[in-house]
Amino acid sequence: MAGSAASEKPDGGVPDGGAPDPIAGYAPAEERPPLLSYGAMALLFNALFGAALLLIRRSGRELPERVHERDVFLIGTATHKLARLIAKEKVTAVLRSPFTELQGKGGPAEFEERARGTGVRRAIGELLVCPWCIGLWIAAALSIGLAVAPRLTRFVAAVFTALTISDFLQLAYKAAERRGL
Repeated sequence: MAGSAASEKPDGGVPDGGAPDPIAGYAPAEERPPLLSYGAMALLFNALFGAALLLIRRSGRELPERVHERDVFLIGTATHKLARLIAKEKVTAVLRSPFTELQGKGGPAEFEERARGTGVRRAIGELLVCPWCIGLWIAAALSIGLAVAPRLTRFVAAVFTALTISDFLQLAYKAAERRGL
């Protein structure tokens, strides 16, 4: 692959007179994702998660020795719904709009969007339109909540789990209507 910048060597390695560019061969500059911003966001996530765990420990609380299957199911289902709510639903488009561009209609009550801008703005946009990506942040927050305020966290997670079940029942009802059942 040819270099993406005029000063970059064809092998994608060392700009003329400069130090090696470790990401030069990854993708042409115009197609390259904001890797530095991704790294900063990964660092932020890990710092926040680590700090939360440290605060839990310093407060004298202990993490559970074992997480019950019911909590994994509850947190997992709530994470799924919250991730879709943040990343796709029409009602939260106002939160995503500074970082995204509307591409069209998605699933029921959903939009398809893509990240816009460069650097941190684009990285935040990509986080906000990707349910799998934002899901990690949500699962971590709910898991910390389970350690700090289990009753409240289970209640909030139950609301979003019930909403997930309702969504699937709505889809099943619509499918049954289409089949004339």
